Amino acid sequence: MRKIIDNPAGVPEPPQGRYSHVARLEIGDSVVLMLSGQVAVDDTGLDLVAPGDMRGQSERIFEIIGKILEAHGATFRDIVNIRTYLTDMDRRSEYGEIRRKYLPTEEPPTSTTVEVSRLFLPEAVIEVEVMAVMARPGAGE
Repeated sequence: MRKIIDNPAGVPEPPQGRYSHVARLEIGDSVVLMLSGQVAVDDTGLDLVAPGDMRGQSERIFEIIGKILEAHGATFRDIVNIRTYLTDMDRRSEYGEIRRKYLPTEEPPTSTTVEVSRLFLPEAVIEVEVMAVMARPGAGE
């Protein structure tokens, strides 16, 4: 097994710099990508995008997730698990509208959504983490 910890170029630095965006595990012919929870930060990683806006934050989070996946040769179709943390479960449908734009409807990933009292950035209303699995490039050739 090979393990790579990464903060891909073009993705905002992790807020407070105390973690990495993705752990890439190469196991046999497969690659597992474990992404940290993502919040809707701007390109500097310092400021929250769309404070208090569930749709705006959800859109930004999926943009960031897409960039991390792409940096490792993966797509949204490779996601096998998604965990979502909302500060207000009554706003789940707003998040769902955005989520449906990105995730496949056939063979959707496993999913957990929970309500939390708050997130680490004030006015953040959502945090999303995913796990993706794909064939290792060059495997089996």
